Parts: sequence; structure tokens; C-alpha cells
Amino acid sequence: MTSRFRIGETDFLLDGEPHRIISGAMHYFRVHPDLWRDRLRKAKLMGLNAIETYVAWNAHEPVPGQWDASGGLDLGRFLDLVAEEGLHAIVRPGPYICAEWHNGGLPTWLTADTEMTLRSSDPRYLAAVTSFLDRINAIVAPRQIDQGGSVILVQIENEYGAYGSDKAYLAELIRLTRAAGITVPLTQVDQPIAHMLEGGAHEGLHKTGSFGSRIGERLATLREHQPTGPLMCMEFWCGWFDHWGEKHHTTTFADAARDLDELLAAGASVNIYMVHGGTNFGLTNGANDSGRYLPLVTSYDYDSPLTESGDVTEKFRAFREVIAKHAPVPDEPLPEPVDAPVLQVALASVGDPLPLVATDRGVFDTPPTLDELGPDLVLAEYTAALDTEATTVLDADVRDYAWVAVDERPVGILQRTIGDLAMPLPAGAELRLLVEETGRVNYDTKIGEPKGLVGGVRLDGEPITAPWHVRTFDVPALGAAVAQAAAAAPVTGGRAAGPVGLRASFELAAAADLFLDTAGWGKGFAWVNGFFLGRYWRRGPQRTLYVPGPVTRAGTNEVVIVELEALTDATARFVARPHLGHEVE
Repeated sequence: MTSRFRIGETDFLLDGEPHRIISGAMHYFRVHPDLWRDRLRKAKLMGLNAIETYVAWNAHEPVPGQWDASGGLDLGRFLDLVAEEGLHAIVRPGPYICAEWHNGGLPTWLTADTEMTLRSSDPRYLAAVTSFLDRINAIVAPRQIDQGGSVILVQIENEYGAYGSDKAYLAELIRLTRAAGITVPLTQVDQPIAHMLEGGAHEGLHKTGSFGSRIGERLATLREHQPTGPLMCMEFWCGWFDHWGEKHHTTTFADAARDLDELLAAGASVNIYMVHGGTNFGLTNGANDSGRYLPLVTSYDYDSPLTESGDVTEKFRAFREVIAKHAPVPDEPLPEPVDAPVLQVALASVGDPLPLVATDRGVFDTPPTLDELGPDLVLAEYTAALDTEATTVLDADVRDYAWVAVDERPVGILQRTIGDLAMPLPAGAELRLLVEETGRVNYDTKIGEPKGLVGGVRLDGEPITAPWHVRTFDVPALGAAVAQAAAAAPVTGGRAAGPVGLRASFELAAAADLFLDTAGWGKGFAWVNGFFLGRYWRRGPQRTLYVPGPVTRAGTNEVVIVELEALTDATARFVARPHLGHEVE
């Protein structure tokens, strides 16, 4: 059955009748695909009639020309499930998405081109964007509401007015989208600030806003710039994200519910950002830099109505009560949270796993950036001979974190987050820096900045002129490498210095969500049954990693970690509930 969705003089129109959108954001690429239906059904129980998702270009095409829309990246299946659950869909393909996601969704092979002007009508950029949008629109077009599917709106770019005002660029994105068969209304989103709304505006786009408070004021500003048609808050911020080294952010559910009520009472449509945040699995966390570089944690719980593991919260209940005042809400009981299995198992060492996934990149006169070495690299070793017989001062332009050693002896850490990029260096014959990219900036002008060693390495202010030998490491492959490696010496006293791979087997009566406790560990990566959970870091605030139930099984399971610094407790503990850090209002 097909329907028609359009924008009228005052309302969205569904088959000619006024229709209010009450939507929630849920990113398919942040949720295990076997859990999509569960999360959609719970969102519908809250009273939502639509689901919004971004599209992460860099997840679909990490290497140019190698396209992946399978498994957890099967956007078509996700949209089909949305339709099966009786919900509408809003698709926001960018190509830039922000989303606190690695590189704002843009592939690193794209942003490595220093001659290209991103998010503009630069022909080089548009050529790549055209290929991407053609692929995505081929998935979306047959799933539009007038084709019997779920999609009612498609967004062009994302918060573009905060970045630029290239109208030719917006016009070309609109042209490409319409040419690909997208017939539903097209939207833009910006904060309700005059220059942003106008910078991202185009006559082919309906303006929407992004905000989480001061509802009346923000709607009034939006109405000034969108004099006709429905008002919509495309991102009603009901929570916030966390950076490593900061507090865990929450919002008072009563305050958030009051703002939602005010928004709906004003007759506006809404997309709750996020209804279910999910997880930055693997190496997908982004970073922000507004004067200080801050990488994001692995969890994208976002203090959402549905937690990272899909539990109903007090915020969910409060939002449901508000929505029920303005629209029908399913009269069904809400599922109660269930504690995860609690168990612990000692970890066994396999020694340093980095050589197992190393690629020798050769010798360079000056250290290359990670971007010059290839797409999506996050860990590299730079080695050079030293010619010094006395203590010197080392300084380096590190993005973002480097372990420094002289003659195989660790001497310290350089870290961009706290601006600590210099240290005394003892005499020795060889300098080694193991450099980690801890998250790519997802917002503003530093998107696509080079990573690794970006401006040389100096001793007492003078560049090191000795040749640099470089190796890179395939971090995603470390999980399997550690699982298959021969055992090494046992861990003594529960302590181990990194880099070190550790693993353990554990038993489950049935597949279940788990929460892996990282207390006692330093900095590294974790896997369960080969599924890459993501990063952990003693810096906090996140203390547990979410393990989706579908990656576990009845019987024997395996946990793997790669510790890059040091751990004081070589134990894998699984706890009943998540611990995302101390809360602040």
C-alpha cells in the first residue's frame, strides 16, 4: 500500500491530512543488526511514529570502490524493518553527518586529499559524493512511502550553515538526490541561529532546527526563517555525549520531558536525538576540538530513553507520558531491565601481539602521517637512530597519543589531549614512538586533519635528520591474532606491561548481553568471540564495555584484550549492570 507525504502550508500532509512526526534517532551502524527489531519495537512503545537515521559513508566505503551494505550496514534491511514495525523513516545521508562519529562520516581516503575542499562544490569532492549518494539513493528510493516503503523525509547535508554557505554545493546535492528518484520532501537542519539557518538554506529545502531547551524562543527563530509549513525540531537533544577524561553526562528526565511537552504543545514535529544511542564499536568514535582535542568514549548511550543495551529508563517512561497527551501510545506493558550474567575469569598472556599484525612501510627521510600511509590506520611505530650522549628535550607534533622508548626502555608518553607534547629524553642509540590515533574530529574545520606524526620530531628544537623506519599495525585484526597465538609466560601477580595480548574462555548457559568491566586495565582494545567491542581507557568515565547478546553463545565464549600500557588486574570480569561514569546534571 502506497501513501503520499508532502509539506503543506501549515503541516506535513499524509495522504492530504495533517500529520505530526514524532520520531526518534537510531543509527543502524551503532546497533547490532540482530537487535534492530527489538529497539524499533521499544521505540514504538514510547509512542513514536517514525525513526531517523544517519548514513555513515566511511562505514560503507572504508576503501575507495569497496562498497559494503551487508550485515550491520544493511540500510535496506533496516528501513524494511522500520516499515514492518509500522513506522516511518527519515534518512539523513549527509555526506557529512557529524554524529560524534569517526571523521564526521567522511572516509579518511577522501579527507587525505589535501587539495580537495570538503563540503563544497569542488568538482573533486562532488565526484566522490556523487558515487556515494547514487549508491545510497538506490537503496532509499524504492523504500519511499509513495513506493510502499517507510521513508518520508530525506535530509541534504547536515548542519551546513555552521560550516559554510556554498549554495552551488547544496544545489548539486539536491539535483543528485532528485535525479536518483527521491521524491519525498527534502530538509535541512541547523541550530536556530540566523546565520546558520541562512547559510544552510536553499529554496529546495525545508528548514528544521536542532536544539534541546528554550523551546519557545528556538521555534520563534525557526519560524522567522521558515515562514510557511510545519515547524520541526530535527534534533531534540535529550542527552549528551561523553569524552574520555570528562564526567558522564545526563539530563534530568523531568526537565527533558517538560521541554518535549512544550515542543509538542506548540504543534511542532520532533525527532528525539537519540531515542537509542548505541555504541561506537571498533574504532568508530569521533572527537571534538574547540581549542582542546577531546576524543569520545566507546559508549554512545547518550542518556537516551533506551539505554545502550536497550533498557527502558525513567526518561523513556516520562517521554511516553508526554507523548500520550498529544498522540496515541500503544497500550502495552513495558519490559523491565534484566541483570546481565556475572562471572570472572583469569586472563592468560600471549606476549606482544603487535608483530603479528605489523606491516613494514619502509624508511622515510621525515616521518609520514598515518593518512599518507593509508586509510583508517590508527597505530604506527616510528623508529630513528639517535646521536646523543646526554639528556635532551624531545618534542613532537603527535596526533594523538605516543609511547616513547629509548633503546627499548619506556621513557614516557606524549598526549595531545592535555597538551603534553615534550619530555626529557635520556641518552641512547635508538628512539621509538608508538603513535595511536584516538579518534578523528567530527565537527567544524578540523575534520580530515592528518594523524600520526604531523610536523616532525625534534631534539632540543632541532629536527631529527636520521631516516625513520615505519611499521603500521592492523588493529581490527588483533582480536583474531591474539585468539590464535601460542600461549606465552603466565601473568605474574595479575600484572602485565603492554603491549600485551590477553585472552580467556568463559561459559554461558545461554546467549546474553554482557558488561565487560575494564577496571584494573590501562588503555587498549577488547573483543568477545571476535566481535570488536571498541576502546577502553582508565581515564574514564566509561568503566564497562557493552557486549551485545547476539555475539555471545551458549557454551564456551572467548574474550580478548590488547593492553597497550599496563594492567594491574589480569582478570576479565563481567558485571550485572553498566558503569558509564559519575553523573553530572
